[in-house]
Amino acid sequence: MLTPERHQLIVTLVKEKDIVRIHELVEATGASESTIRRDLSELEEQRLLKRVHGGASVLQSKIEEPTILEKSVKHEREKLAIAKYAASLIKPHDSIFIDAGTTTYQMLPYLPYDNIMVVTNGVDIALQLIKRNIRTILLGGELKAATLSMVGRDAITALSQYRFDKCFLGINGIDQHHGLTTPDPDEAYVKQLALQFSDERFVLSDSDKFSRVTFAKVGDLQGITVITDDGLSQEEQQVYGRLSTLKVVKA
Repeated sequence: MLTPERHQLIVTLVKEKDIVRIHELVEATGASESTIRRDLSELEEQRLLKRVHGGASVLQSKIEEPTILEKSVKHEREKLAIAKYAASLIKPHDSIFIDAGTTTYQMLPYLPYDNIMVVTNGVDIALQLIKRNIRTILLGGELKAATLSMVGRDAITALSQYRFDKCFLGINGIDQHHGLTTPDPDEAYVKQLALQFSDERFVLSDSDKFSRVTFAKVGDLQGITVITDDGLSQEEQQVYGRLSTLKVVKA
């Protein structure tokens, strides 16, 4: 395969899958790993993709955020496995914060107890919790239509009044150098406070969010348990396992 053909195939695969691992590109092109790494460097210089740890991702704006509908149809199997494991960590009488998000939403059918207290900034999450007769506090504030989350000064003021046994957060980017990030600074601050006010801190993320960086920093990886699927390579698991507590569940 000629270099221009290989480059075109790589760019096409990245656009189709959002993120592609090096071993996938080796299989698709028949080229060596060193050749693929060189290709990725050249394509990144041309602003056609972004190199990430172990592969390449589509080039996106740091402030661009998919809608809740767009996110809900991606990586459904992985999100379900992550959510089921996360729900199993809840104990009777826990006070917990459940962040707005499509992966955290998947936890709700699997919550093992109804004698818990839940605070959330997710409108759709609050509605489902009430149907299960779970004591629920929905933060006030400005409703963000794209994610159905409550943000802003009122949400922050309300959240500051509570303390949690556990928090479960969604995230847009996890990176070994930049930590946890999300596109919206208002949502980032809500997540920051939830981490600050929780005894145990869990971040729910499918493996495609790794080595991604978005606009607003939420926090560092230290002291966080990241629950993810088995799409990470062994090398990636080792890297992120040194920076956080990494729990990999089979999708």
